[in-house]
Amino acid sequence: MKRQITSTDNAKALAAFLAAKAEIDALLARLTALSDDHFHAVPDAVHWGHVGTLTQTRDRLREITDFAFGKGEHAA
Repeated sequence: MKRQITSTDNAKALAAFLAAKAEIDALLARLTALSDDHFHAVPDAVHWGHVGTLTQTRDRLREITDFAFGKGEHAA
């Protein structure tokens, strides 16, 4: 038997969607601010550890964007 989707269900789903979107927006704003500050790196003190950390961050963001846009391993 199929379950009837009600306007209450839809309202709850919309509220959860908007809450998740607001959290994503906040995370993106924090990342943007961190990037604007060059990830707290001091140019004269950058070492390979910084490169590794930033590369790992980039790779994770790439995985997220690939998922969101259906690219890479998430391509149809």
